[in-house]
This record gives sequence, structure tokens and C-alpha cells, in this order.
Amino acid sequence: MNNPQLTLSLALRDSARFEYYFGGQNSELVSALQQAAAGTGESFIYLAGADGMGKTHLLQAACRRAADAGRSSTFLPLEARAELAPAVLDELEQMDLLCLDDIHAIGGDAAWERGVFDLFNRVREAGTTLLVAGRHRPDRAGFALADLASRLAWGVTYVLKPLEDADVLAALSCRARGRGLELPAETARFLMTRLPRDLPSAFDLLDRLDAASMVEQRRLTVPFVKAVLGIAGKA
Repeated sequence: MNNPQLTLSLALRDSARFEYYFGGQNSELVSALQQAAAGTGESFIYLAGADGMGKTHLLQAACRRAADAGRSSTFLPLEARAELAPAVLDELEQMDLLCLDDIHAIGGDAAWERGVFDLFNRVREAGTTLLVAGRHRPDRAGFALADLASRLAWGVTYVLKPLEDADVLAALSCRARGRGLELPAETARFLMTRLPRDLPSAFDLLDRLDAASMVEQRRLTVPFVKAVLGIAGKA
């Protein structure tokens, strides 16, 4: 989109694709987002979940899926509102798909709440597909404008379910395959004893190991992983 108010980088992460996301208990949600992005599903979906559960990944993946379907899209992280002005919301209803991330970040900010409320009404009139993500359900997001909370509750709301250890391992293996990286089962099991349970941190660690393996031209064996992470002891 060509909006002069967008002064920050809104580039999508290269890894933000549905095929790199392991849905686990959230498979129904992932399917709903894929259909919405392609223009064949729900016109409004609200996604709630704690930080680190992949909300940003899913919204950006939806933008990529929309592009594959020949649809225009915009991804706007509202946590960056300090770098913007509510005027950035003007004319976003012209997109086929609009993704608003971190909606909780505008809670208590009267100008932004009113701006999003007005945008929501324009989006409904224009028939734009709207995907919104935040830490909490609309009625618990801390909005001062009651009408905004009410509007955001109109769509289908999904609450992300935390991944079990087996799901985290599957997600890690899925990410490794997406990067063309061989992750031996023994190494994956070892990493499970060291990995943080939020996926972004786990993926950052995998990216670090991938970069080290490329530099050293080494496979991701347990001894090599220990060396990279500075862990002493035998494998």
C-alpha cells in the first residue's frame, strides 16, 4: 500500500507462511485463517492469545496467502502506534485483506480507539476481510470505548491453545524443514530440554543454530549444538 503515514518497516518475515506453522490443537483456526485470506471464508476473525503463540506469524501468513490469491493486503502492528498517527488508518478499507496485530496496544488511547472503531465500520461497508489479533478477547482488552469492544466481538473469535511439548517439537521440525535444515531426532530431543516454550524464541534459537552450521559447515549434532550454546558436558 502507498500510505505516507507508514514510516516504519512493515515487511513480512520470510518465514511467515502457513506451511511453517504447526497448528496442533489450533488446526481449525489455521484453516479458518487460510480460507479468510483467500476470500472464501469468514469476513472477520478475532484471534486472542498470549505473546509468543504465533499470532503475528499467522496474520503475516494470511497476507502471503492473500497475495497468492491475487488479493491486496495490509499488515499493521498496532504496537508501533508511537511511530505513527491514527491517520494511518485512513483508506485501509480499500484493501481486500486487512490484518491488525496487537490490538490490545491501543487500549486506553482515545484517538486510536476511535480511529479503529471508525475503520471497522468502513471495513464492514466495503466488504474487506478483517483479521485482528490481541492478547485478550475484545471484552477483556482494556478498551475505554465500549462500542469498539462491542464491534470487535461481532466476528468469529478464536483463542489460541498452548502447544504441548510434542507440538513444540513438531513445530520446530516443521520450521527446520522449511529452512532446508536437517534436524536429527536426537538433537531435537536434546533441544526440547533447553528450548523456551514460546515459539518465536524457539525459532530464534533454531535460526542461530542454522547460521552457525552454515558458517562451520557442520551438521546439527548434539555436540555441535552444545558447543554453539556454550553447554559443557558430554552428549
